[in-house]
Amino acid sequence: MSLFQRLFTALRSGAITDQEWDEIRTNLIAADLGVKLVDQVIATAKSVKVEDAKTAITQVISTWLSRKDRTLITERNSLKTILIVGVNGTGKTTSAAKIAGVLKNNGSTVLLAAADTFRAAATDQLQTWAERIKTEIVIGPVNSDPASVAFSAVTKAKEGNYDYLIVDTAGRLHTKQNLMAELGKVIKVIEKQSSVDEILLVIDATTGQNGLNQAKVFIESVGITGFIITKLDGSAKGGVALAIEKESGLPIKFVAAGEQISDLAPFDPERYIQSLFG
Repeated sequence: MSLFQRLFTALRSGAITDQEWDEIRTNLIAADLGVKLVDQVIATAKSVKVEDAKTAITQVISTWLSRKDRTLITERNSLKTILIVGVNGTGKTTSAAKIAGVLKNNGSTVLLAAADTFRAAATDQLQTWAERIKTEIVIGPVNSDPASVAFSAVTKAKEGNYDYLIVDTAGRLHTKQNLMAELGKVIKVIEKQSSVDEILLVIDATTGQNGLNQAKVFIESVGITGFIITKLDGSAKGGVALAIEKESGLPIKFVAAGEQISDLAPFDPERYIQSLFG
């Protein structure tokens, strides 16, 4: 069932009781749209004719989406660095590999850096992906300083005249202060030799409001430039994309729907909005 399907089913049925409005409101809040945004949707639905409701709601929610550029930086000829950040379990490492695959398929040279050194599985996973897409990778010993891996990677990337460096970072949010300090150190090390052009936060859409809370923490601590949303569709938890963009003003740049290297697509706002109506 799409996010707004129950609302429109009720609108088409005729008069809606107060109890039905309460149920609709509860369902929309449960879909992680957020209380304020839900109340705006319902107020809009109540203020227009049934046949005008879809257009009116579409216009409202369109204003919640970011107007910032959703594409990755491409214009410079020098090295461009992308940091992939997020908590463990969101699909962070896989997303780093998928972006590398997209850029490589577009003809760019890409170097991967496995700076999530606290999880041996993350390094192994990224190494496996690097082999599949035939991309070079820089790794370090387990539990080594992530900044040292970043230093080695940016040095190699500049010496090899790579187009892109993609850095997979640690994601231990339960030690928030330490994690943000580690990310800050990685950024400083890279910026001594090159620029950090993108910091993309990976969020699992099914975590709902927790994903929104994660976004707030990372935005406050590092200069996020956009989001990668995994497991996003127009149903169940689809409202989180609207909530994140409305709250942050930052763009969702990619959505990921599966585990294959090709399961990554640019976020299409119009298509996403249509999916919310079924």
